Amino acid sequence: QVQLVESGGGLVQPGGSLRLSCVGAGRTFSDLRMGWFRQAPGKEREFVAAISWTGGSTKYADAVKGRFTISRDNAKNTVYLQMNSLKPEDTAVYYCAAGGPLMIGSQRADGYDYWGQGTQVTVSS
Repeated sequence: QVQLVESGGGLVQPGGSLRLSCVGAGRTFSDLRMGWFRQAPGKEREFVAAISWTGGSTKYADAVKGRFTISRDNAKNTVYLQMNSLKPEDTAVYYCAAGGPLMIGSQRADGYDYWGQGTQVTVSS
């Protein structure tokens, strides 16, 4: 069993930056693929970014490519999402997720076994 806890969300102005963190507990997650998803009000949960268990492979949604960076520190059981040049349309609850070691299916929510409770990100002036 893996417990995931996100932090780092908040209110930021357009063009600003935030760094989300997700700490895992219950077992080491160094052999798990990690992902970030988001869900805005009235919309379905959507893929944001994923990173392989080694950190050597990453994937991004087109909407965040070039602005967001996913990274991980397996020694700290932590995965990060650095978000720059934030836009109002990035407003959502952001969820951290953990799944099997392969990157196949990493962009699908049903490809993950464990989920955090989410952290709110609001981009507004």
